[in-house]
Amino acid sequence: MENKVFDESRQGEAIELSNIKDEGKKLYLESYGCQMNFSDSEVVASIMANEGFSTTRNIEEADVILLNTCSIRENAEIRVRNRLSDFRKKKDEHPELVIGILGCMAERLKKSLLEEEKLVDLVAGPDAYRDLPNLIDEVGTGQKAVNVLLSRDETYADISPVRLDQGGVSAFVTITRGCDNMCSFCVVPFTRGRERSRDPETILTECKDLYEKGYREVTLLGQNVDSYRWNITSKGEIKDGTKPTTNFSQLMEKVAQVSPQLRVRFSTSHPKDMTDEVLEVIAKYQNICPYIHLPVQSGNTNVLYRMNRGYSREWYLGRIDAIKRIIPDCAISTDIITGFCGETEEEHQDTLSLMERVEFDFAYMFKYSERPKTLAERKFKDDVPDELKGKRLNEIIDKQLGHSLKSHQRQIGTIQKVLVEGPSKRSENFFCGRNDRNSMVVFPKEKAKKGSYVLVRIEECTSATLLGKVQEYL
Repeated sequence: MENKVFDESRQGEAIELSNIKDEGKKLYLESYGCQMNFSDSEVVASIMANEGFSTTRNIEEADVILLNTCSIRENAEIRVRNRLSDFRKKKDEHPELVIGILGCMAERLKKSLLEEEKLVDLVAGPDAYRDLPNLIDEVGTGQKAVNVLLSRDETYADISPVRLDQGGVSAFVTITRGCDNMCSFCVVPFTRGRERSRDPETILTECKDLYEKGYREVTLLGQNVDSYRWNITSKGEIKDGTKPTTNFSQLMEKVAQVSPQLRVRFSTSHPKDMTDEVLEVIAKYQNICPYIHLPVQSGNTNVLYRMNRGYSREWYLGRIDAIKRIIPDCAISTDIITGFCGETEEEHQDTLSLMERVEFDFAYMFKYSERPKTLAERKFKDDVPDELKGKRLNEIIDKQLGHSLKSHQRQIGTIQKVLVEGPSKRSENFFCGRNDRNSMVVFPKEKAKKGSYVLVRIEECTSATLLGKVQEYL
């Protein structure tokens, strides 16, 4: 799993539906981790709504508590375990309360959570959400309920997700599930299964429906969007000659054609699979954001080999050169893992030098944490001391902060088109939104309306935010 979709800012976010009739049953749903998990939670909410459940932000009135979890990093699991312990105390006071765990942790820790620690009543993996009503019924009979079977076909394409931010501006649209890449540090192939692509017609229908409901931005989601293939085998052969084929560049072009007012993003690309054809489609359409998240993980070819990433330092830099050639003003972000198994000081310096060469606009930076069942756990020793990992991570963060600040400084004095997301955290008198390059822009509210586009002149900046004033309301 590429770490771009790991969203620290939304950990433990409770969600609420205001448009579902209250039939007496209340669901409290909390999501952790990646954008894919938040998208999955919308599928879960839809399934449960059909069973008469309305959601609530008040945990005290919940009949069912479900945590949608992440196993990508150890600290995410620690947070979830602590949260489950809190919920277990409520279970002692209200024995009829049903507590369940969904997502990646569900598959990996089903035995310990259910039988040994007795923290949950039910466990449902990412491909078992249709079975949730049956699992809840099983709990009602006094049984522990489990379904963590992985599917080679499930995409939930026929389920219309219930949007959890009613009146929202931006929405996630899942285009693939699972992953076939088998990066040595990653648990996703074991927790989410093999990769499969969703029918493009259902994706287009969802995007059109979102636009008609007032959404003005969609993010196409997949563990590796570049490997999206509909009716095409991994070898490029057509599966069914009576059906049209679609690759990722073609899908993105179809979504861009829904409306020029619908802004299109995607996450996440993989350096070994990203083609010039994709870049040319981005350059062709003004409503496809010139922003690409291209995780490098390490700047050293030997480390990349140990990570089983499928590309070298030189190949990665070749993809960066292609982006800058085809989309000159494209913003580029990345993921970096420091302290991977066996990483030497020279290999760490290669990561720093690659950062100097590329000058990423943003980066998501982490210390390596060994995950059970991965190839790295079986094959390599986690031998970089934690103190040294922290030191190297700080060096990477310091360098990136400088590059992010430089990127934002270059935008001072420019006019940026911004999609208004709503009030800024700093003040109700300010609104915020992102420009096409994915920079957060803060500006005085004045006449701006949520979900509209405005042109903002950038006057100041920090390494994280652009500050300006509205010049025109579109």
